[in-house]
Amino acid sequence: MVLRVLEFTRQRRFSPVFRHLQSITPSTACLSFDFTVKIDESKPLSIKGWSPEDRPREKLSLKGSAALTDAELIAAAKANQLDFVIMTEHPQAEFDTSAMTLSGVHAGDLFVNGNEVATASGDRLLLIPGSADAASMSTQTTPEVISKQKASGGLTFAAYPAESQTLRSGSDGVEVYNLFTNARQYNAFVAVFDSVWSYRGAADLMFANFFARPTENLNRWDEAMSVGSRKLVAIAGNDAHSNIGVSLNDASGKQWLGVKLDPYERSFRTVRTHVLIKKDKGLTRESLLEAISQGHCYISFDLFGNAKGFMFATEGAEANMGDEIFPIGKLQLRAAAPLFCRFVLFKDGFMAGEKSGTVVEFSIDAPGTYRVEAYLDSLPAPVRGQPWIISNPIYVGHFLTMN
Repeated sequence: MVLRVLEFTRQRRFSPVFRHLQSITPSTACLSFDFTVKIDESKPLSIKGWSPEDRPREKLSLKGSAALTDAELIAAAKANQLDFVIMTEHPQAEFDTSAMTLSGVHAGDLFVNGNEVATASGDRLLLIPGSADAASMSTQTTPEVISKQKASGGLTFAAYPAESQTLRSGSDGVEVYNLFTNARQYNAFVAVFDSVWSYRGAADLMFANFFARPTENLNRWDEAMSVGSRKLVAIAGNDAHSNIGVSLNDASGKQWLGVKLDPYERSFRTVRTHVLIKKDKGLTRESLLEAISQGHCYISFDLFGNAKGFMFATEGAEANMGDEIFPIGKLQLRAAAPLFCRFVLFKDGFMAGEKSGTVVEFSIDAPGTYRVEAYLDSLPAPVRGQPWIISNPIYVGHFLTMN
């Protein structure tokens, strides 16, 4: 099974407006917003508490070895304390692949099944949730696919934005970073030796050798919002395959030695899209997709540092990431993170300010699309100067074309 996995994490943190779903390990919040903060650091659910049909051993005995991939996904989600995972499976002409992908609540985690489709226009789209007609969409134009998905209440995101024109075709958002695409830029010969050398001691840090800011994708995203005066939500995808490694098998196919370099558990803790859901709403597929469609989310490379507690909002929290505001006079934008970092403010894709700290403020007096990136300059090479967090924008004084 080949899956693109958009993973989302939890933080049991409450404010008057939002519940921020994200968590890895406990950390101290560094927020100066007028929020009342409560943190519940609950432990991962033991495998004994899973439903019997979700346990790996039971899956193997009841459904065969093909079902173990689902068990691995569930176990990886629990190990990373994820609240939900969105998967977009490639379509097949013979059957509905989204219907065969994990969906619903398993072992306490919400799974949303989706599709990745290639349109007749040459674009690649992520459909969330998936469609039973995904296989036939290869004969339809991008606007036709987007229109059909919207009519069913679903979301569409442009995948591989550097290769498509989808950003101007009405999609809800764009996958500005893809882990698998980034990894393919790494020299394969060097990667083998790096993998063998670091596998036992620091396998997760192999990512640091090839990670690079998705500059081209970010530029296209900024341009589409600025030129088109429209809201466009940014997400990141792991594109997790869990099929890269080395194994030694005998003639019967029995594996005697094997090393997997990209297990789901490792992919899940590399890059994440964190989502804020309104406090009065529980975590359901509907509330999740609503929050994503509104841009109430941000991207973080949590392998470098726990991004729990990050916020980007106007002073007083009248507007948060993804919101539009029409201020009178000057406006204060406030960014906060759990670690000391360098915040870079962008306006319509151009750098507009830079400050360091755990909480910073930027004063603005002009309309535009404002977003921030956070950098951990204390990190050594080769990741020094690469982003830790990428926020979604706050739209100031714009007339937006809403999706």
